[in-house]
Amino acid sequence: MATNWEEFYATNLPPTDFEDNRIILKEFCDRHYKLGNKIALITSGGTTVPLEHNTVRFVDNFSAGTRGSASAEYFLEHGYSVIFMHRLKSLEPFTRHFNGQKFMDMLDLQEKNGHTTITVKPDSVDVLAPVLARYKQTIENGMILYISFTSLADYLWLLRASCECLACFGRNAILYLAAAVSDFYIPPNEMATHKLQSEQPPNISLKLVPKMLSSVVNIWVPQAYVVSFKLETDENLLISKARQALVKYKHKLVIANMLQTRKQRVIFVTPEESFEINLTREQIHHGVEIEDSIVANVVERHSEMIQSTNSHKKK
Repeated sequence: MATNWEEFYATNLPPTDFEDNRIILKEFCDRHYKLGNKIALITSGGTTVPLEHNTVRFVDNFSAGTRGSASAEYFLEHGYSVIFMHRLKSLEPFTRHFNGQKFMDMLDLQEKNGHTTITVKPDSVDVLAPVLARYKQTIENGMILYISFTSLADYLWLLRASCECLACFGRNAILYLAAAVSDFYIPPNEMATHKLQSEQPPNISLKLVPKMLSSVVNIWVPQAYVVSFKLETDENLLISKARQALVKYKHKLVIANMLQTRKQRVIFVTPEESFEINLTREQIHHGVEIEDSIVANVVERHSEMIQSTNSHKKK
Protein backbone atom coordinates (compact mmCIF):
# COMPACT_ATOMS: atom_id res chain seq x y z
CA MET A 1 0.00 0.00 0.00
CA ALA A 2 1.33 3.46 -0.85
CA THR A 3 2.49 5.64 2.03
CA ASN A 4 0.82 8.98 2.67
CA TRP A 5 3.56 11.01 1.06
CA GLU A 6 3.49 8.82 -2.04
CA GLU A 7 -0.25 9.40 -2.29
CA PHE A 8 0.31 13.14 -1.93
CA TYR A 9 2.73 13.25 -4.85
CA ALA A 10 0.46 11.01 -6.92
CA THR A 11 -2.54 13.33 -6.48
CA ASN A 12 -0.90 16.80 -6.42
CA LEU A 13 0.70 18.17 -9.57
CA PRO A 14 4.23 19.63 -9.49
CA PRO A 15 4.73 23.35 -10.19
CA THR A 16 4.78 24.28 -13.87
CA ASP A 17 8.51 25.13 -13.77
CA PHE A 18 9.43 21.99 -11.84
CA GLU A 19 11.60 20.34 -14.50
CA ASP A 20 13.55 23.56 -15.07
CA ASN A 21 14.15 23.88 -11.35
CA ARG A 22 15.24 20.27 -11.06
CA ILE A 23 17.85 20.77 -13.78
CA ILE A 24 19.12 23.94 -12.11
CA LEU A 25 19.29 22.19 -8.73
CA LYS A 26 21.26 19.28 -10.15
CA GLU A 27 23.74 21.53 -11.95
CA PHE A 28 24.30 23.61 -8.80
CA CYS A 29 24.77 20.55 -6.58
CA ASP A 30 27.04 18.75 -9.06
CA ARG A 31 29.32 21.79 -9.32
CA HIS A 32 29.66 22.31 -5.58
CA TYR A 33 30.07 18.57 -4.92
CA LYS A 34 33.04 18.52 -7.32
CA LEU A 35 34.49 21.55 -5.52
CA GLY A 36 34.25 19.68 -2.22
CA ASN A 37 32.03 22.31 -0.60
CA LYS A 38 29.68 21.81 2.30
CA ILE A 39 26.13 22.76 1.39
CA ALA A 40 23.02 23.99 3.21
CA LEU A 41 19.46 23.70 1.95
CA ILE A 42 17.51 26.47 3.67
CA THR A 43 13.74 26.55 3.38
CA SER A 44 12.09 29.86 4.19
CA GLY A 45 8.70 31.56 4.30
CA GLY A 46 5.18 30.18 4.46
CA THR A 47 3.20 27.92 2.12
CA THR A 48 -0.24 28.67 0.73
CA VAL A 49 -3.08 26.15 0.69
CA PRO A 50 -5.38 26.86 -2.27
CA LEU A 51 -9.13 26.64 -1.73
CA GLU A 52 -9.88 26.39 -5.48
CA HIS A 53 -8.13 24.88 -8.52
CA ASN A 54 -8.45 28.26 -10.25
CA THR A 55 -7.01 29.85 -7.16
CA VAL A 56 -8.40 33.13 -5.89
CA ARG A 57 -8.58 32.31 -2.19
CA PHE A 58 -6.09 30.40 -0.07
CA VAL A 59 -5.07 29.71 3.53
CA ASP A 60 -1.75 31.28 4.52
CA ASN A 61 0.35 32.08 7.60
CA PHE A 62 2.26 35.12 8.84
CA SER A 63 5.78 33.96 7.96
CA ALA A 64 7.78 36.55 6.03
CA GLY A 65 10.96 34.48 5.78
CA THR A 66 12.90 36.52 8.33
CA ARG A 67 14.78 33.62 9.96
CA GLY A 68 15.54 31.78 6.74
CA SER A 69 16.80 34.80 4.82
CA ALA A 70 19.03 35.97 7.68
CA SER A 71 20.36 32.46 8.29
CA ALA A 72 21.32 32.08 4.63
CA GLU A 73 23.74 35.01 4.92
CA TYR A 74 25.40 33.49 7.98
CA PHE A 75 25.78 30.06 6.35
CA LEU A 76 27.49 31.80 3.42
CA GLU A 77 29.84 33.54 5.88
CA HIS A 78 30.79 30.10 7.23
CA GLY A 79 31.76 28.96 3.73
CA TYR A 80 28.70 26.89 2.86
CA SER A 81 27.12 26.78 -0.56
CA VAL A 82 23.43 27.59 -0.12
CA ILE A 83 20.22 26.52 -1.81
CA PHE A 84 17.73 29.14 -0.68
CA MET A 85 14.28 27.65 -1.24
CA HIS A 86 11.86 30.43 -0.40
CA ARG A 87 8.27 31.55 -0.69
CA LEU A 88 7.88 33.84 -3.68
CA LYS A 89 7.98 37.52 -2.58
CA SER A 90 9.16 36.66 0.93
CA LEU A 91 12.40 38.08 2.34
CA GLU A 92 15.64 37.10 0.61
CA PRO A 93 19.28 37.27 1.71
CA PHE A 94 20.91 40.69 1.27
CA THR A 95 17.85 42.50 -0.14
CA ARG A 96 16.06 41.87 3.18
CA HIS A 97 18.02 44.80 4.66
CA PHE A 98 16.54 47.37 2.28
CA ASN A 99 12.92 46.55 1.63
CA GLY A 100 10.39 49.02 0.27
CA GLN A 101 10.52 52.64 1.39
CA LYS A 102 13.76 52.08 3.35
CA PHE A 103 15.61 51.40 0.10
CA MET A 104 13.97 54.23 -1.85
CA ASP A 105 14.95 56.70 0.89
CA MET A 106 18.61 55.78 0.36
CA LEU A 107 18.61 56.99 -3.24
CA ASP A 108 18.93 60.38 -4.92
CA LEU A 109 17.60 61.29 -8.35
CA GLN A 110 19.52 63.93 -10.32
CA GLU A 111 18.86 65.58 -13.70
CA LYS A 112 21.71 67.18 -15.64
CA ASN A 113 21.93 68.09 -19.33
CA GLY A 114 18.97 65.86 -20.15
CA HIS A 115 20.48 62.84 -18.41
CA THR A 116 19.13 61.21 -15.27
CA THR A 117 21.43 59.63 -12.72
CA ILE A 118 20.61 57.70 -9.57
CA THR A 119 23.07 57.80 -6.69
CA VAL A 120 23.19 56.53 -3.13
CA LYS A 121 22.90 59.28 -0.54
CA PRO A 122 26.23 59.84 1.25
CA ASP A 123 24.82 58.96 4.67
CA SER A 124 23.55 55.62 3.29
CA VAL A 125 26.77 54.44 1.65
CA ASP A 126 28.19 52.94 4.84
CA VAL A 127 24.98 50.94 5.31
CA LEU A 128 24.55 49.72 1.74
CA ALA A 129 28.18 49.15 0.69
CA PRO A 130 29.08 46.17 2.94
CA VAL A 131 25.85 44.34 2.14
CA LEU A 132 26.28 45.00 -1.58
CA ALA A 133 29.90 43.80 -1.42
CA ARG A 134 28.87 40.51 0.24
CA TYR A 135 26.08 40.04 -2.29
CA LYS A 136 28.38 40.67 -5.26
CA GLN A 137 31.00 38.26 -3.94
CA THR A 138 28.37 35.58 -3.30
CA ILE A 139 26.89 35.89 -6.80
CA GLU A 140 30.26 36.09 -8.57
CA ASN A 141 31.40 32.92 -6.79
CA GLY A 142 28.10 31.17 -7.55
CA MET A 143 27.60 30.27 -3.90
CA ILE A 144 23.81 30.64 -3.70
CA LEU A 145 20.90 29.28 -5.70
CA TYR A 146 17.46 30.87 -5.32
CA ILE A 147 14.46 28.56 -5.82
CA SER A 148 10.93 29.85 -5.14
CA PHE A 149 7.62 28.22 -4.27
CA THR A 150 4.12 29.45 -3.47
CA SER A 151 1.82 26.59 -2.55
CA LEU A 152 2.24 23.64 -0.22
CA ALA A 153 2.41 21.27 -3.21
CA ASP A 154 5.11 23.42 -4.86
CA TYR A 155 7.16 23.27 -1.66
CA LEU A 156 6.92 19.51 -1.20
CA TRP A 157 7.80 18.74 -4.84
CA LEU A 158 10.83 21.02 -4.66
CA LEU A 159 11.89 19.65 -1.27
CA ARG A 160 12.06 16.11 -2.61
CA ALA A 161 13.90 17.22 -5.76
CA SER A 162 16.40 19.16 -3.66
CA CYS A 163 17.01 16.18 -1.40
CA GLU A 164 17.60 13.92 -4.39
CA CYS A 165 20.27 16.33 -5.65
CA LEU A 166 21.85 16.66 -2.19
CA ALA A 167 22.13 12.93 -1.51
CA CYS A 168 25.65 12.73 -3.00
CA PHE A 169 26.97 15.18 -0.38
CA GLY A 170 26.35 12.67 2.41
CA ARG A 171 27.33 14.19 5.76
CA ASN A 172 28.53 17.41 4.12
CA ALA A 173 24.91 18.56 3.71
CA ILE A 174 22.72 20.46 6.16
CA LEU A 175 18.95 20.71 5.80
CA TYR A 176 17.81 23.79 7.69
CA LEU A 177 14.03 23.51 7.44
CA ALA A 178 12.92 26.98 8.55
CA ALA A 179 9.88 27.30 6.25
CA ALA A 180 6.49 27.56 7.96
CA VAL A 181 4.86 24.61 6.20
CA SER A 182 1.12 24.18 6.47
CA ASP A 183 -0.11 21.26 8.57
CA PHE A 184 -3.43 21.15 6.71
CA TYR A 185 -4.56 21.08 3.08
CA ILE A 186 -7.46 20.27 0.78
CA PRO A 187 -6.92 17.23 -1.47
CA PRO A 188 -7.36 18.12 -5.16
CA ASN A 189 -10.37 15.83 -5.58
CA GLU A 190 -12.17 17.72 -2.78
CA MET A 191 -11.28 21.21 -3.97
CA ALA A 192 -13.65 23.53 -5.81
CA THR A 193 -12.81 24.15 -9.46
CA HIS A 194 -13.82 27.80 -9.56
CA LYS A 195 -13.83 30.72 -7.13
CA LEU A 196 -15.90 30.05 -4.02
CA GLN A 197 -18.95 32.25 -4.09
CA SER A 198 -19.84 34.53 -1.19
CA GLU A 199 -23.60 34.01 -0.96
CA GLN A 200 -23.14 31.63 1.96
CA PRO A 201 -20.24 30.43 4.17
CA PRO A 202 -18.32 27.60 2.50
CA ASN A 203 -18.06 24.22 4.20
CA ILE A 204 -14.33 23.44 3.96
CA SER A 205 -12.77 20.25 5.31
CA LEU A 206 -9.00 20.36 5.78
CA LYS A 207 -6.90 17.19 5.89
CA LEU A 208 -3.58 16.63 7.64
CA VAL A 209 -0.51 17.06 5.45
CA PRO A 210 1.58 13.87 5.44
CA LYS A 211 4.77 14.29 7.46
CA MET A 212 7.70 14.34 5.02
CA LEU A 213 10.42 14.67 7.67
CA SER A 214 10.60 10.92 8.19
CA SER A 215 11.24 10.43 4.47
CA VAL A 216 13.82 13.23 4.44
CA VAL A 217 15.77 11.71 7.34
CA ASN A 218 15.44 8.01 6.58
CA ILE A 219 15.16 7.78 2.79
CA TRP A 220 16.09 10.90 0.82
CA VAL A 221 19.19 12.23 2.65
CA PRO A 222 19.91 9.74 5.45
CA GLN A 223 23.45 11.04 6.13
CA ALA A 224 22.66 14.78 6.16
CA TYR A 225 22.48 16.93 9.28
CA VAL A 226 18.77 17.73 9.48
CA VAL A 227 17.48 20.67 11.53
CA SER A 228 13.78 21.34 12.01
CA PHE A 229 12.00 24.20 13.77
CA LYS A 230 9.17 24.17 16.29
CA LEU A 231 7.10 27.27 17.00
CA GLU A 232 4.51 27.26 19.77
CA THR A 233 2.33 29.76 21.62
CA ASP A 234 2.11 27.61 24.77
CA GLU A 235 5.43 27.43 26.69
CA ASN A 236 4.31 24.21 28.38
CA LEU A 237 4.25 22.39 25.03
CA LEU A 238 7.49 23.73 23.56
CA ILE A 239 10.16 21.28 24.80
CA SER A 240 7.91 18.23 24.89
CA LYS A 241 6.79 18.81 21.29
CA ALA A 242 10.41 19.24 20.19
CA ARG A 243 11.46 16.02 21.91
CA GLN A 244 8.50 14.15 20.42
CA ALA A 245 9.67 15.22 16.95
CA LEU A 246 13.22 13.98 17.64
CA VAL A 247 11.95 10.63 18.84
CA LYS A 248 9.55 10.26 15.93
CA TYR A 249 11.78 11.37 13.05
CA LYS A 250 15.29 10.57 14.39
CA HIS A 251 16.91 13.76 13.08
CA LYS A 252 19.69 15.75 14.73
CA LEU A 253 18.23 18.96 16.10
CA VAL A 254 15.02 20.88 16.77
CA ILE A 255 15.24 24.63 17.25
CA ALA A 256 12.23 25.62 19.34
CA ASN A 257 10.86 29.07 20.00
CA MET A 258 7.81 30.87 21.28
CA LEU A 259 5.85 33.07 18.88
CA GLN A 260 6.13 36.11 21.11
CA THR A 261 9.92 35.92 21.72
CA ARG A 262 11.18 34.22 18.55
CA LYS A 263 13.54 37.07 17.64
CA GLN A 264 15.44 37.08 20.93
CA ARG A 265 15.18 33.53 22.35
CA VAL A 266 15.46 30.03 20.93
CA ILE A 267 16.01 26.63 22.52
CA PHE A 268 18.25 24.00 20.92
CA VAL A 269 16.83 20.55 21.59
CA THR A 270 18.91 17.47 20.73
CA PRO A 271 18.47 13.82 21.77
CA GLU A 272 21.05 14.45 24.53
CA GLU A 273 20.37 17.96 25.82
CA SER A 274 18.63 21.31 25.50
CA PHE A 275 20.02 24.82 25.93
CA GLU A 276 18.91 28.38 25.24
CA ILE A 277 20.31 31.17 23.10
CA ASN A 278 19.15 34.59 24.24
CA LEU A 279 19.79 38.13 23.05
CA THR A 280 19.88 41.02 25.49
CA ARG A 281 17.98 44.23 24.84
CA GLU A 282 21.30 45.96 24.25
CA GLN A 283 22.29 43.42 21.59
CA ILE A 284 18.95 43.84 19.83
CA HIS A 285 19.31 47.64 20.02
CA HIS A 286 22.72 47.39 18.31
CA GLY A 287 21.34 45.24 15.47
CA VAL A 288 22.62 41.85 16.60
CA GLU A 289 20.58 39.06 15.00
CA ILE A 290 19.91 35.83 16.84
CA GLU A 291 20.40 33.93 13.57
CA ASP A 292 24.14 34.68 13.81
CA SER A 293 24.39 32.58 16.98
CA ILE A 294 21.91 29.98 15.74
CA VAL A 295 23.90 29.29 12.58
CA ALA A 296 27.26 29.34 14.41
CA ASN A 297 25.96 26.64 16.77
CA VAL A 298 24.51 24.56 13.95
CA VAL A 299 27.75 24.78 11.97
CA GLU A 300 29.76 23.73 15.03
CA ARG A 301 27.55 20.71 15.59
CA HIS A 302 27.67 19.81 11.91
CA SER A 303 31.49 19.97 11.94
CA GLU A 304 31.59 17.74 15.04
CA MET A 305 29.41 15.17 13.26
CA ILE A 306 31.69 15.17 10.21
CA GLN A 307 34.83 14.85 12.37
CA SER A 308 33.27 12.04 14.36
CA THR A 309 32.44 10.17 11.17
CA ASN A 310 35.95 10.63 9.79
CA SER A 311 37.45 9.39 13.08
CA HIS A 312 35.34 6.24 12.94
CA LYS A 313 36.39 5.61 9.34
CA LYS A 314 40.09 5.83 10.29
CA LYS A 315 39.57 3.23 13.02
